Amino acid sequence: MIGRLRGVLVEKQPPWLLLDVQGVGYEIEASMNTFYALPPPGAECTLYTHLVVREDAQLLYGFASAAERALFRRLIRVNGVGGRLALTILSGMSVEDFGRCVQHNDAAALTRLPGVGKKTAERLIVELRDRLERETSAGMPPPVAANADPDPVRDAVSALTALGYKPHEASRMVRAVAAEGLDSEALIRSALQAVVK
Repeated sequence: MIGRLRGVLVEKQPPWLLLDVQGVGYEIEASMNTFYALPPPGAECTLYTHLVVREDAQLLYGFASAAERALFRRLIRVNGVGGRLALTILSGMSVEDFGRCVQHNDAAALTRLPGVGKKTAERLIVELRDRLERETSAGMPPPVAANADPDPVRDAVSALTALGYKPHEASRMVRAVAAEGLDSEALIRSALQAVVK
């Protein structure tokens, strides 16, 4: 099992990033909360990881904190929640916000995330209520500004589409929060925060 990687961030294009660890490039899929915490390409960073080995693929997921990885691992144990949906949940809200939703039976907040229907939200609440006390007290590192993207609007729409939003919906979300000078990460964050509110 690969539990942690430290190396140079070569490339980041949500939801994928490429981490060079002593000459080996690891393709890692990460949540948007992890992307917010990443340094700009060329800088060294450390990620907690979770490796999934399937018959048809080997998938490596990366997380900025151990708390986010722990929540991911709990999420994928819930019936009907795979790695993609777990990353979507972690992209739409922080570990603390998810813990509050579960503790307060706030299924409505969970259903605002793409791919989470009413039954899935209720299943998450029932199955995870007692298990999340440790994760809700852990904090995420503050976001780090990244280099400006050539086309931040296009990149933000692409990232939201990869997280499960329909292309027209992702485009509408980004246009609603688009402002002069915002990079793609800021646009994605604003769009996801507008959905959760």
